[in-house]
Amino acid sequence: MVKKKVLKLAFIGGGGIARQHANYFSNYDDVSIAAVADISDDSLKYWKDALEVPGYTAYQEMLQEVKPDLVSICTPNFLHYKPSIDALKAGAHLFIEKPMAMNSRECRNIISMGRKLNRKISIGFQHRFEPRVQFISQAIAEGRFGNILQSRVCYHRRRGFPNWGVFGQKALQGGGCLIDIGVHALEMCWYAVGRPQPVAVSGNVWAYIGNDPKKAKNVACRWPGWDTETYDVEDLAIGQIRFGDGSIMTLECSFAMHHEEEGMNFTIRGEKAGAQLDPLKIYTDDYGHMVNIEPAFIPETDIWETKIRGVIDHMLYNGPNLAPAEDGLAVQQILDGIYRSARTGREVAVR
Repeated sequence: MVKKKVLKLAFIGGGGIARQHANYFSNYDDVSIAAVADISDDSLKYWKDALEVPGYTAYQEMLQEVKPDLVSICTPNFLHYKPSIDALKAGAHLFIEKPMAMNSRECRNIISMGRKLNRKISIGFQHRFEPRVQFISQAIAEGRFGNILQSRVCYHRRRGFPNWGVFGQKALQGGGCLIDIGVHALEMCWYAVGRPQPVAVSGNVWAYIGNDPKKAKNVACRWPGWDTETYDVEDLAIGQIRFGDGSIMTLECSFAMHHEEEGMNFTIRGEKAGAQLDPLKIYTDDYGHMVNIEPAFIPETDIWETKIRGVIDHMLYNGPNLAPAEDGLAVQQILDGIYRSARTGREVAVR
């Protein structure tokens, strides 16, 4: 009888996002959650009591003793890089929560180490699996749009500053709305248009509410009372990306803005057709008329389940890598470029 394969999984970082990962991984009998490392005693107590998972305060000790097949990196952004390198050296494959790292240099180093040691790396992107995104992506891949000309993608909160964690601290997070939620919108639309190579970026970022104690107290919002004293990241970010195929993309995201548009959406314009995510439509010409195409039915899909099952299948059974590290690098290069353009006041080459 052939012994069933089981993926031995460990977590570095045991906060909210790690628990979300664990909830999905625990649904599968070909995964064993072996350990978690976190500096918080309260977090380790949760994992022991609620999930019966042993904990370590030092991830290096965990890597040495547990010898996991896969490590899920769920730390704050500034702690993605070193634990990733250490886990690779310890013999583990990697599943890194978005963004991949603090900057593209760190991403390249992680990729280089993974290739050197023959390890697999997947990134925690999930919005590309949304059925509407898949519908548009398939139509583009099949040539229904012709050459892509321009796209606009946004993820806006009218007033939505996280009042937990370190989301407002640049040294620990790398930035504000752009690196936290803009990354979701960017990877989703970039995937839909065929993952073209970015070549140049321009943009700007602004802080005008997040660091103002009066504005933080005087307007009702969903997450009041964020820490304005340590807040040194952007409230609003706008960028334009030029790609090697001649197309451009505009990216907008905000923790705060004076407009009613909220949530994630994108529009795409090609030579033969265009599209909008919400409400889902494809615009084209047919039978001598301008027509709008709307699917009669779009199935509901748990994009987290698709993401997690995809990671298991890739790591354990050599299935396709649905969100490879190279995608994490390309997205990070764009984020880096917008921040660099904001600092220099000019368009910058992607590097």
